[in-house]
Amino acid sequence: MNWRELSEQVLAGTDLSIDQATSILTAPDSELLGILDAAFQIRHKYFGNRVHIHVLQNAKSGMCRENCKFCSQAIGSYSGVDRYRMQTVDELVAGAKEAHASKAVKYCMVTATRGPSDAELETICEAARQIKSDTQIHLCASLGLLNESQAEQLAEAGIDRFNHNLETSSRYYPEVCNTHTFEDRINTIRNVKKAGMEACCGGIMGMGEEIQDRIELAFTLRELEIESIPVNFLNPRPGTPLGDVEQLTPQECLKSLAMFRFVNPSRDIRVAGGREVCLADLQVMALYPANSMFVDGYLTTPGAGYESDLQMIKTAGFEPAELSTA
Repeated sequence: MNWRELSEQVLAGTDLSIDQATSILTAPDSELLGILDAAFQIRHKYFGNRVHIHVLQNAKSGMCRENCKFCSQAIGSYSGVDRYRMQTVDELVAGAKEAHASKAVKYCMVTATRGPSDAELETICEAARQIKSDTQIHLCASLGLLNESQAEQLAEAGIDRFNHNLETSSRYYPEVCNTHTFEDRINTIRNVKKAGMEACCGGIMGMGEEIQDRIELAFTLRELEIESIPVNFLNPRPGTPLGDVEQLTPQECLKSLAMFRFVNPSRDIRVAGGREVCLADLQVMALYPANSMFVDGYLTTPGAGYESDLQMIKTAGFEPAELSTA
């Protein structure tokens, strides 16, 4: 496969086919550099050398009654994570100010839950109003399933983007969670977009799924016109049902990132949870297909740290995006 020629076709407006996506994921590791070079051509057209820095705030931890098998906060998991109820408005605002000081372009308030209660929704909305009065940082929320009214309230309060990952393909989803359905998640995304917010929606690679499940997820996100796609790699958590799953290799992770870039060329592709562990010494190479990243951890697991990530970005010849260019 001529990978540069494939990227030129995508840049000319030709959608990647399922067969072509399969060829990326099944390519021998010896072709990885060629795949990443081709993916970078697409990434560079839309984002240049900029890297969007995102910060997560775990607003409510270890209290979820859903049974997502990958999650250390889910019912039935015995992972020893911190458990605390909803943070206050002041705590959420303070987190946003800290994220803004670290030059993050997006601040995401996250709760582990099926969906927000009225009180939790109001806390997030009030925090959003106060944050927007002090700073122009882009706001994201991740609160589980949403109905139309809840989505409208968040949009009116100033939430720019809502995260709700599909996690995997519709085929494999019942193997991951059965306390709510794949269609429940699709409906939440539709409610988010109807309310005027951007949708942040991706998945987790390495949960025991097949290659075709990763491809189906990428194409579903394209069909839904998702603006931002976080690509996570399972870092198996002890005490969860997927705690013993074999970890993906760095090469598998990088080819997955490249495939998502080829399928969704103009979209924000984020290298997300598990990058430090699963990519190991190759994690800087994720910046060639991906244009954004989380720093300072992933809700219940720590990251490399802001300063370390910033140094990695600059050493590789990239630059943190400013709010004005995000």
